[in-house]
Amino acid sequence: MSTTETSTELGKAPTVPPAPNRAKAIVGQLLGTPRVIIGLVLLALLAILAFVGPAVSGWEVGERDYTAFLDGPSAEHWMGTNKTGQDVWTQSTAGLQKSLLIGLLVALLSTGIAALVGAFAGYFGGITDRALMWIADLALVLPSFVILAILAEQFGGNGGWIMLVVLLAAFSWMVTSKMIRGMTISLREREYIHAARFMGVPPHKIILRHILPNMSSLLIADATIAVSTAIIGETSLSYFGFGVQMPDISLGVVIADGSSYANTSWWIFAFPTVLLVILVLAVNMIGDGLRDALDPQSKSRRS
Repeated sequence: MSTTETSTELGKAPTVPPAPNRAKAIVGQLLGTPRVIIGLVLLALLAILAFVGPAVSGWEVGERDYTAFLDGPSAEHWMGTNKTGQDVWTQSTAGLQKSLLIGLLVALLSTGIAALVGAFAGYFGGITDRALMWIADLALVLPSFVILAILAEQFGGNGGWIMLVVLLAAFSWMVTSKMIRGMTISLREREYIHAARFMGVPPHKIILRHILPNMSSLLIADATIAVSTAIIGETSLSYFGFGVQMPDISLGVVIADGSSYANTSWWIFAFPTVLLVILVLAVNMIGDGLRDALDPQSKSRRS
């Protein structure tokens, strides 16, 4: 006779196993995924390097050593100097700090815009849906890099890198908003959404309290991957002289400064480029792991 049958005969309710804690399961899966651990460790090390590196070098970002032009790595200049005698270590780590900050801000802003646009379009439908999706479709077909280059050059002097964040975010939300719209159309027919409507809950509260929280998995994964996309976009613009402008500095500015010396004074170009590659790789590894852990339909969750 089983334990359940014995409990029932004695008049006691059978023991019900506790419901699984989804958050705990996701954290456990993330911590058990090697690429996520590697990505987190690399990102943590890069963040420490970005904020501590300039302080421990002994040189300011714009400071010049007039006795060392295009000098290689040494005890005085760990990663050498550039053509004007500036310390490459200091410039690269300070540029890493700005690029990382820009990537995080762009990802948060673009994901927020995508969530609101997609959720409002899917929830209200009709003219609201058509208008918002028309704007998204228009932004998708526009030559975003050219527009960003023109606008960044026009407003960069006034707003600096903050304006670059706004411009990058303005052209980064469209695809995600379409996914959010589709999910919202499905969620708005759920029983708890109908119940909230019957209770007189305003639409904006239904969207913010009931619909968007149910998409947190997608939004978190999308925001993580958007960080690397924003960093690459900022670096590309800065490399061509349309992004971050001096006296601000980013990895794109440092890489552009050293590109013409890649064959002769390799350290000027190599160090910031390696930092950029590791940064993008780390963020992508974390984003892929989050997507697999948070998406119940992913192959890794089924395996």
